[in-house]
Amino acid sequence: MKKITYLALIALSTVMTQSCSNAPMDSKETADSMNRSKTDSIPGDSITASTQVVPGEEDSKFAVDAAEGGLAEVDLGKMAQQRAIDPSVKDFGSMMVSDHSKANEELKVLAKQKNIVLPAVLGEENQRILNALTEKKGKDFDKAYVKLMVNDHKKDIKLFEEAQEKVTDPDIKAFIIKTLPTLKAHLGHIEGIEKVKK
Repeated sequence: MKKITYLALIALSTVMTQSCSNAPMDSKETADSMNRSKTDSIPGDSITASTQVVPGEEDSKFAVDAAEGGLAEVDLGKMAQQRAIDPSVKDFGSMMVSDHSKANEELKVLAKQKNIVLPAVLGEENQRILNALTEKKGKDFDKAYVKLMVNDHKKDIKLFEEAQEKVTDPDIKAFIIKTLPTLKAHLGHIEGIEKVKK
């Protein structure tokens, strides 16, 4: 009963915060806010670990960032499958959809077990990137997509490596250790495509 009341209070406070604010929060900001309120509002002695799993702030932040990044990679990969003219770029897009969809599902299951709220849709920044890429056609699309994937994977690898040192939850750390080699392989693959395209 305490858990239901607590979750209802979190949902209500999130709705109130959003409705009182002039600027609506995007999906990533909402998830971050809900996760922060979980860790901030639970007194240490009132709820035992056996009744409520509350991840640390770094664990939740990593999960939210990784989930949104994964959503973006899938959406951008689908776009590459449809719009790229270079077969190697199309194939890379397919790999992004397959690999990141799998990782996203694993992260969803893990987040549910850890009571972490993940974003369901892209945040504003990633949506802007997706919209900008929509304007590109032909070789311009391929070039922009490849450059974006190189930069995104460098950023993702940095996120995962830093989180590996900061997160405290062993299951989240195991997800990082399992996923990091795939991200590095993606970076090597897309850098190879980038060299050919120069």
